[in-house]
Amino acid sequence: MQQILPACILLSAITGSAYSAETEIDEVVVTASRRTVALEEISSAVSLVSRDAVLSEKLTTDALATQVGVFLQQTTPGQGSAIIRGLKGSAILHLVDGMPLSNAIFRSAPTPYLALVPVTAVERIEVIRGTAASLYGSQAVGGVVQVVSRIPRFDSTDTIIRRALLMSFDTAELQKSIRGIIDVGNNRLSGSVSAEYLETGNRKTGSGDRVAPSGYSSRAARILLSATPPGTQSWLFDLQFLEQPGTPRIDELVAGFGQTEPSSSEFLFAPNQRLFAHVRHGRDDGAFGLDWHFDAAWQRIVDDRVSRDYQDPIRVRESNRSDLFAISINAAGKRGARSWITGVDIQTDEVRSSRTEENITTLTSAVISPRFPDDAGVDEIAVFINGDWQATERQLLNGGLRASDVHIDVPATTENDAAAIDVQRLSGDLGWIYTLSDRWQVSANAGFGFRAPNIFDIGTLGNRPGNRFNIPNTDLTEEQVKQLDVGVRWHGDRGRFELSLYRLEFDDRITSVSTGATTTTGRDVVQNINAAESTIHGVEAGFDYGFFRRINVRAVLNYTRGQQRIASSSRESADRIPPLSGLLNIRFERNASWTYETQLTMAGKQNRLSERDRRDVRINPTGTSGWAILGAQARWTPNDLWTIRLAVDNLLNKPYRVHGSGLDAPGRNFSLTIRTAW
Repeated sequence: MQQILPACILLSAITGSAYSAETEIDEVVVTASRRTVALEEISSAVSLVSRDAVLSEKLTTDALATQVGVFLQQTTPGQGSAIIRGLKGSAILHLVDGMPLSNAIFRSAPTPYLALVPVTAVERIEVIRGTAASLYGSQAVGGVVQVVSRIPRFDSTDTIIRRALLMSFDTAELQKSIRGIIDVGNNRLSGSVSAEYLETGNRKTGSGDRVAPSGYSSRAARILLSATPPGTQSWLFDLQFLEQPGTPRIDELVAGFGQTEPSSSEFLFAPNQRLFAHVRHGRDDGAFGLDWHFDAAWQRIVDDRVSRDYQDPIRVRESNRSDLFAISINAAGKRGARSWITGVDIQTDEVRSSRTEENITTLTSAVISPRFPDDAGVDEIAVFINGDWQATERQLLNGGLRASDVHIDVPATTENDAAAIDVQRLSGDLGWIYTLSDRWQVSANAGFGFRAPNIFDIGTLGNRPGNRFNIPNTDLTEEQVKQLDVGVRWHGDRGRFELSLYRLEFDDRITSVSTGATTTTGRDVVQNINAAESTIHGVEAGFDYGFFRRINVRAVLNYTRGQQRIASSSRESADRIPPLSGLLNIRFERNASWTYETQLTMAGKQNRLSERDRRDVRINPTGTSGWAILGAQARWTPNDLWTIRLAVDNLLNKPYRVHGSGLDAPGRNFSLTIRTAW
């Protein structure tokens, strides 16, 4: 079955379209152009995730799991990280409404912070697959994931109140969640208040066991005010908050591959927390006849931890915080066959970190060196220009340049000398669309970009996954990337299709290497250095088509292959490359009230591993086995007020693990979701 299924999905993927009814969102995106543009006018490969798809998940990140060009890794159930074109963590830029979610302590490994965006705040997620160098610069190496927040809209001059309530339950993780939204407003002024609470228990896998401790809880709230006074102006104020009070790092707490005992007796993110405040002002047809937008945001991410090595009497308590301030000013215009956007992005990020250790036997405590150099910071200023030119009736060109100045300041600690690192880089990209017909297009993109090292790369001191202990290195420089992709796409009244082939070269990559030493608790001592070069290529295919008006078929196929060389070693498979993966979904709309779906999700075996992968206790050193699981759901909408969804995932209760994840996936899972709006 695992040999037949990829062929079936590939056959489907080359005969249809790229986005389902759940992900086709008015055919406009803003991320790939920093302005509203029809999807057919964007050369970049783009995946769209709808609000409905996000609301169906526990976490915002979960909705990325079955998208074209995206592979989702989870070290622990309360987190998640998108892998795009073989890259992850700080090599993928994360944004919320154009403001950076990525910060100075974003990990180069899979990172959890996108899971700290409230589900009720999301209107859609837009994913650029590829190097968006001129528009976004540093960190947009493998792609960009942007959350577009929901803003309530009203057509009437009368004040209207809308309410929504969503409750969800499941059996595999004993999930219980409740989410509520109240929108109030008219066509000039609107506001929204939302809150959500989620609690899970220990995950039950296909083996029938519950993995402990893997339960977590999450609570979130949001307040938004939007104003569109008469004329051409608009105002927005948005405040978002989410906290996971205590999320276990499960791969540290259970014995992994090659281990007879776990790495830690205790490991909690306690808490993971995000607070985000955003002000936006827009004015169309402003100075010089241009459309102006001003954004200012502050984001605080708290990444506190409690940990204790296995059977060690020393408990470590960490306080880690990032305060990120960002300002963006841009202006857009159009003259005949040409349109453009130009602007300036400014951001400053300050890191505060402290750590204490306490002996649980003697009850004594002491202050020790923090995970990150306290009061370290990253400042960045960049100017950019990006434009479109309708060169001929059939050809559209897009391109841009960005000049970035990044300053990283690392104060002296007992483990490292003070350091000031400056990175000045020019990055850019060029895109081309050739319209073959009203339905068919060919596209190509090329780009060169970079990623400046951040505080996580330079200054991390402490335990890392895979039984490692990291020491700082202040002698790092920027990573560099060159990327090329070509694609073909089709769009029609009933669906979409896309097929993209890509290749990227990632040089001077910062990677963790062994120093040859070990700690007293048996962890390998490692350090980050600019020692790796990677070549990654692959194919992304998406298909979605409606048959007979009631049947919709959707398929996705992603395949990535990569090689790397670290220092003077021989070439090997690149780190954490996802296996062949995809899905086949069939939806049947019986009538206006009843909809049925069945979905087959798969991943092939991944035994192309780097030496680091083989040492990672989350990955079987002989390779991760392939798998295929079946799911089904029924949705009943008796009227405009109610929607009830009953679903079962992993129907055959198959035990399996997503490649690179910290624990096995859920077993057979029944879930019930109830939505009401009035």
